[in-house]
Amino acid sequence: MNFNYGFILESTAKKIKLELQRKFNEHEVDITVDQWVVLFELHQHGTQNQVSLCEHCAKDAPTITRIIELLVKKELIVREACTNDRRKYNISLSKKGKALIQRLLPIVIEFRIQGWHNLNEKDIMHIERITKKIHDNLS
Repeated sequence: MNFNYGFILESTAKKIKLELQRKFNEHEVDITVDQWVVLFELHQHGTQNQVSLCEHCAKDAPTITRIIELLVKKELIVREACTNDRRKYNISLSKKGKALIQRLLPIVIEFRIQGWHNLNEKDIMHIERITKKIHDNLS
């Protein structure tokens, strides 16, 4: 069995992350792709606690904690103690974070269109199905 596809998946994911970071840098945006993932998750699904962010962003707890700390310092998110459990925090976008999302969304969409150029709907459906199956097999 040929296992090159694992390398291809990993190197493609790294290439996507590297090129998107270059786009952010070109537009003088001081965030990383990992920070973008957290911001976009909050944009899509609203206020969440750290555990939920870990799950939805596929990051471990120490990484999410570090990202949250940086985004709080940049005033892009707000962290408030949970009323039910003071060990947990609710994380939400700040006004500044919402403005950054609006600024970056067109850049990210353009980037995705460029990267997915020459892929038809069927190709994209196959990629989603296959990568989801691999993910589920490893979960």
